[in-house]
Amino acid sequence: MTNDAIASVEKQSSATLKRGRNLELSVNPSKTSLGRRGIERLDMLLLVVEALDLNAGEGMLWISNQLGFQDQFPNRVELWKSRCYNPLRRTTRRGQLAAVDTEALIQVLCMMADRLYPLLHQLLSSREPESLNKQRWTLLEDRLRDLLKERMNPRRGAVQRLLSSKDSENIFREYIFSLSLAAGPGGFDRLRASLLDPIP
Repeated sequence: MTNDAIASVEKQSSATLKRGRNLELSVNPSKTSLGRRGIERLDMLLLVVEALDLNAGEGMLWISNQLGFQDQFPNRVELWKSRCYNPLRRTTRRGQLAAVDTEALIQVLCMMADRLYPLLHQLLSSREPESLNKQRWTLLEDRLRDLLKERMNPRRGAVQRLLSSKDSENIFREYIFSLSLAAGPGGFDRLRASLLDPIP
């Protein structure tokens, strides 16, 4: 990431990070033990963030450090390992993601969603010119499918549905809607509640 890009991340994230430090410290991490569907969804939302922002990997690590998660995620490798509990990935880890790591990833995701909110709003807005909106969605879907092919196990039925243009459009839109709800005040609680919901 260039110096200009880092400066941009710092500028866009400063207010959000201040909220983040005060927002979730009182949450009991023992209650955020996600089931399989919750882990899948959390990782997929992080993947959508990567499709939206080409510098998301560095941005996630920077935000993680600013939130005080250096011990959990000292580098991009450790951050990646925490996401490999998703059983849909090509490379998976056995066991369960620690509750404290789950809390940290949710916080990082909410900060990233807050940073990306203007773009999320554009994608969901009905006031945008139809041709421009379609162009944005096509670019997002192409990037996301490329990441799915690279990171996920193509033999899994859920991955095949995401790669199918017939089935994926509504799923992708639902992910963008979820990210928009994760942004701003109360976003952490909204996202956390949706991830804990056992209903697919």
